[in-house]
Amino acid sequence: MQNSDNVAAKLHHALSVLELPVMVSWEEIKDRYRELSKKYHPDFNHKEDKMRELNEAYALLKHYIFHYRFSFSDEEIKKQFPESDYERKFRF
Repeated sequence: MQNSDNVAAKLHHALSVLELPVMVSWEEIKDRYRELSKKYHPDFNHKEDKMRELNEAYALLKHYIFHYRFSFSDEEIKKQFPESDYERKFRF
């Protein structure tokens, strides 16, 4: 099992790759990914490493959001993140 500090570091890195703040909605993640993937797509811009990094960051955030959204009940999420609007924003 991974150390929680290691997971947090990976999530913060993923957000920095997508140039997003710590408190972000799923829609903001999708929109930013689409915007950057158009910008760095290898067919238009020979930045294959950047595109690979974007894909990995997006996949990690998507997995984390949907894993935690469906693994815990609403009450458990509210206990863990009482200050956030957990239905729309996620705090990494």
